[in-house]
Formats: sequence, structure tokens, C-alpha cells
Amino acid sequence: MVRPPSRAGALVGGNNGIPYDAADFYSDHMAGWWPYLTSPDGALNSYRDTIVARVRDIVRNDGWASGTITRILDSAVGANFRPISKPDFSALASYSGIRAFDESWAYEYGRWLDAAYRSFALRRGRWNDLSRKLTLPQQYRLGFRHKLVDGDALAMLHWRPDRIGPGRSHYATTLQIIDPDRLSNPVNAMDQRYMRGGVELDQNDDGIAVAYHIRRAHQNDVWAGADSMAWDRIPRETDWGRPIIVHDYDHEQAAAHRGGAGILAPVLHRLRMLFQYDVAELDASLLNAIFSAYIESPFDQEFVEGALNGADALNAYQAERAEYHRQNKLKAPGTGASMTKLFPGEKLGQVTTARPNANFKEFEAAVLRNVASAAGVSTQQVTNNWSDVNYSSHQGALQEFFKTLSRRRDDYANGFCQPIREAFVEEAMDLDDPPLPVGAPEFFECADAYARAKWIGPPRGWTNPVDEVKGAVLGMDAALMDYEELCAEQGLDAADMIAARKHTIRRFEEAGIPLPTWSGMNPQGEPANRTIKDPEAT
Repeated sequence: MVRPPSRAGALVGGNNGIPYDAADFYSDHMAGWWPYLTSPDGALNSYRDTIVARVRDIVRNDGWASGTITRILDSAVGANFRPISKPDFSALASYSGIRAFDESWAYEYGRWLDAAYRSFALRRGRWNDLSRKLTLPQQYRLGFRHKLVDGDALAMLHWRPDRIGPGRSHYATTLQIIDPDRLSNPVNAMDQRYMRGGVELDQNDDGIAVAYHIRRAHQNDVWAGADSMAWDRIPRETDWGRPIIVHDYDHEQAAAHRGGAGILAPVLHRLRMLFQYDVAELDASLLNAIFSAYIESPFDQEFVEGALNGADALNAYQAERAEYHRQNKLKAPGTGASMTKLFPGEKLGQVTTARPNANFKEFEAAVLRNVASAAGVSTQQVTNNWSDVNYSSHQGALQEFFKTLSRRRDDYANGFCQPIREAFVEEAMDLDDPPLPVGAPEFFECADAYARAKWIGPPRGWTNPVDEVKGAVLGMDAALMDYEELCAEQGLDAADMIAARKHTIRRFEEAGIPLPTWSGMNPQGEPANRTIKDPEAT
């Protein structure tokens, strides 16, 4: 009697007694697969420079990789990534017992702080940048690019009162974006218990980063001399909690102290293969174009044998052919193309190899789908080819992309941009005259509540503006959508939009022009019916 296989081994197809295929030591498909367990620091730090160098190379030289990074950058951060102040007045009122911390105060304080922030972030002289090259939103974009490509966004906050003065900066807070390559163990030492990839940990074994060791110059800057082998130990923050080093990365495994190696590391091998295949196909196509035709000589076996015994016959024949072709060059009228009469005995041959390879398109599409999945975007966003999707699939792809985009944007805003903003708010509240009620707590007592903000990036945009805007209006009427959230999705500040509409309506009234339908008022000054109706066919 044959015993049936156990339930655990039914799918395995053997009698190894192992309940999971993934743990099978003996099957043909799994026997040679022996990855090992390691900590995130052990898995990355020794190989980080090699991985990052390869990722940067593919991003510099491959259009697909470069376009993928640019698409995410432009969608998540863009050119004007900015905070809109949302002070937590409820928390302030609860902490202080001051009832003046209410919605009216929050609006007034938020308008003051946003104006001060714009003066700091967008000032003409770019004083907020240590090297005076970039505005603050441009520095945020650079930091996010480092995070996408290298795995780490790294910056240092400086205090530069020497920059304050008429026509110069109004604030001493200054930002420096640091290349993550410079964050490393002193003298390139191996990782130790309290030193991981340049990050110094606390002695209590809590895993807290207390300081960062930064090279004074990049390791491969030959002109930097001794600075490329000198490190500065920089504390994470001041004694009262003001950030000095801001370090942001994706935590993919517990107890990680450096970022992975960018979003393209999982598909780097495939991108490299596609790049090589693409170049090979291009080279083959070019060679086919150059050597598309050839002249076949009439040498027979006896002629070749005689030529080998004595070169006179061969030389005479070749000389006669050359002279013939020299005297019989023709051009097609009006084209400039050359035509040649063939010498007696010659015939014209052609290269007929088809390029690109018939399988190239499918191979390229499969690799790019893999890249898109790893990067968290749709295949169409990688290729910029939308010809093979309809409206519904396009919307579905964008919704999935927006989930990942929102998570990346929020993580970066909270981990990198918000600490920088809090350092500025601390200085602004100390230097300027913020609208605060009597007895308001100091900034350091309620830093999170005072500096709370919503970060706004590039607009999500509309695929079908009429239907999507109509749906948004109906959603607000049904209390299923929030006006501020809808504005934020389109890169707009709801308060600015309301103020702009109020100002525009007043100008219509002052000019004696009938109010447009979007004003929400009928000619008698009464609220209009807000129900969206399609225009009647004419």
C-alpha cells in the first residue's frame, strides 16, 4: 500500500518532511540558495560605496533611470516645496490654560509665520544657503534627490550672525546640504559597537544617534589634500534640542543607522542588463546601416590558386577594377547619392539581418515594469508612453502612485524639512514680534505646537478637469472631502485661495460687473444653489 504524501509535503512533491517550500534544503530550485541573516548595518555599510557608485552611474548615463528619479522628484517635492503653518492651538491652550489660543489666533499667527518663512527661504541673496547658491526649496529638492539615489538625506544647520544686516539676511540660521559620502567612520575604520557608518551611538545602548563624523572633504577630491582624510565630530543637537545635523533615511529594518542605497538598488542589475542590451542593439543597427551592401568578387578557385603562386595576375585584375570604378562614378540627379556600374563578373550583395531583435521590445517592457514597481511609479510614468492605457486604468495607476508619493513626501517632510523649519521658527519667535497672547509659553516648551505645519508639494493635476472638479465640489457638499486637503493636493494654500476669491469678488462689485457664477451669489446677493449641473445642450 502506497502512503499518500503528508499535507505539509503535498506541494513540495517529495518526502523531505519540511512543511515550507521556502525552507526546503534538497529541491532542485532551492538547494543552492543560502542567503545569510545579518543586521542592517552589517548588510549595508561595508558595501555602501560600491552600490551607491553604481546607482549614480546608471542615473547619470541611462535615460530610464534618470527619468524615473526626475519624475519622483518633480511629483513629490518639485520647485516650491513649502510649509503652511497650522499651529496646534488646542495643545497650546491645554498646556498653558490660556483661552486666547483659539482658531482666530492660529490664523493670525500662521499668516505672520508664513510671511517670515518666505523671507527666510526665498530671499534674493540666498543667505539661508551656506554656499549662497540655492533657495530653501531648492535645497529640499537636492536633499530628496540624495535620499532617492544614495539612500540618505544629510544636512547641517549653522548659526551665522555675520550674515545679518541691511540688504543681507534677517536671520542667522543657515543650511548646508552635505554629500552622504562624507558621513563615514574616522580613518575609514570598520564599524564598531558605538560607531556605524559615521553615526556615533549613545553609550547606554539605546541605539540613539548622538553625533555624526563628517569628512572635511570628499574622499576622492585630490585637490583637498589632508582634508579628505580628516573628520569632524558634530553633535546631533544642542543641549536645548535645536538640531545641528539633520539625517533622514527610510527605515527598512530595525536598528538601521544609515539609509539603504536608494530606490534603484533592487533593480540595478536589470537596469544594467537593459542598458547593455540597448547599446548592443543600437550598435548592430548602426553597423547594418553602414554595411548594408557589398560587392561580391568573381574570384574562383583556380584564379585564387594562380594568384597565390604569383601575384601578377591578381594585381593586374585589381588595378583594372580600381580604374574602372574610378572612371564610372555616377550620381542620381538631385539627390547627391552615388551609383557605380559593376565591373564584369561582380555582383551586389546586401545585409538583411533585422534589427532590433524581435524580442527586444518585450524584454525592455518587462524590465521597465520591474523598475517601475521598485520605484513606486507606473510603467507609463517611467516610459512616458500613455498610448496603451485608457482613462480608467490611468486613474487607477495614478491612485496607486499617489499613495506611495504621499508616504514618501510625508516621511521626508517630517524627517528632514520639519526639523529645519523648527530651527527657523525658534529664531523668528526670538528675534521678531510674533502675535502671542500674554503669558504664552516659550518656544522650547511647545516647539511642536508652534512650528506645526502642513507641507505642500507640486499639484496632483487633473486628467479630466470637468468631471474631477465636479466630483470634488459634490464631495465637499456631501461633507466627504475637505477644502484644505483638496487645495493641498493641487499645490495651493486654502487660505490664499479664499482671500483671493474675496478680493476678486470685491473688485467685480466695485467695477459694477455682474458677479460670475463661481462667486456663489446670485444677482440679488443671496447664496446660489451649489448643485452642479451640466450645461444644457444647445
